[in-house]
Amino acid sequence: MSIATYAPLPRRKAPISLPRIVTYAVLIGGAAIMIYPLLWMLMSSIKSDQEIFSNPAALPNDIDLSNYFTGWFATNPSFTQYYINSFMICLGAVIGNVLACSLTAYAFARLEFPFKRTLFTIMLLTLMLPSHVLLIPQYVMFARLGWVNTYLPLIVPKFLATDAFFIFLMVQFIRRIPRELDEAATIDGCSTFRIFTSIIFPLLQPALITTIIFTFIWTYNDFFSQLIYLTSPESLTVPVGLRTLVDSSGGAYGQLLAMSALSLIPTFVVFLIFQRRLVEGIATSGLKG
Repeated sequence: MSIATYAPLPRRKAPISLPRIVTYAVLIGGAAIMIYPLLWMLMSSIKSDQEIFSNPAALPNDIDLSNYFTGWFATNPSFTQYYINSFMICLGAVIGNVLACSLTAYAFARLEFPFKRTLFTIMLLTLMLPSHVLLIPQYVMFARLGWVNTYLPLIVPKFLATDAFFIFLMVQFIRRIPRELDEAATIDGCSTFRIFTSIIFPLLQPALITTIIFTFIWTYNDFFSQLIYLTSPESLTVPVGLRTLVDSSGGAYGQLLAMSALSLIPTFVVFLIFQRRLVEGIATSGLKG
């Protein structure tokens, strides 16, 4: 007795409707508008200054990479020092936010202490407080401590859990971790800190990765704070170094565009590598178990 075999039915393609066509056209048009300035910057960075103004929207006639080499060493110190300074500040800020914000979030999500709800509300209210309001008192405080023209004003506050956004993000994530894990660890004799280090912190990986990415991007692109607190040329970062290049290049727009293009590489690399984890961390942090 033979077993009859049946060929799978061909899938029917969904009809292409007019609303779908309009939606795709709008999305493609919006993407083109957003990516055009970046493409223009990349094309102009390999042109001479004369060609940038004579053919601003056209492809370069001759590829000229001298803007990258000349612009890199156009300032004193060179952009090598600027990148080292930026990465040092970003590393300190990332470590500070990961440690301090995770500990603070664990306290708000799991521990019980007086005025817990009031303190959590005050912390959330700081999200609506413009940073420029705190600029003068912070600068006076750091100046009295002798921290101006050092990296301390840009790094030390991160170890004091000053970024309420990341605390709230981690609190929401910790709340969806079953409390039964804490209770089982307590029965086994684990202390409160041991529960955090052995159970909560490893399970916080998606939220921690989100914190790392945002902290790196925001710190790396921060121009205002670094301009205020860093004064010596040897301590400047990439954003402030670009401003220095504007003053020292004498209108060499090719060099400025070339260095601007290079300054985008770290943020693009970090985002592309951790893009999936970033979306996962933000999505799961908004759920409550």
